[in-house]
Amino acid sequence: MNLSNNKAQMRKGVLEYCTLLILKNEDCYSTDILEKLKSAELIVVEGTLYPLLTRLKNMELLSYRWEESSQGPPRKYYSLTAKGEEALKELDRSWNELVESINTLKKY
Repeated sequence: MNLSNNKAQMRKGVLEYCTLLILKNEDCYSTDILEKLKSAELIVVEGTLYPLLTRLKNMELLSYRWEESSQGPPRKYYSLTAKGEEALKELDRSWNELVESINTLKKY
């Protein structure tokens, strides 16, 4: 069994959920999202995050706006849409059910 591959797959499986959680309370620039994921020890590279953000935007879970930056070109800030907030609530429920199920299995 390749444990490092299993761990990577588990992380990828929750990456959408984690991204929505980050955007729950504030709009973020993609670099900020990467930093927050890394601080939670969910190491993600730009090549993984950008397609994910595009997919979430295409699903209408995120929107974005451009803001001028004093440190270079304008930055794209992402935010949750109403549909994204509803999806996050459903993912919260699913996550809690999954954790409960796993905790039950750990008791055996």
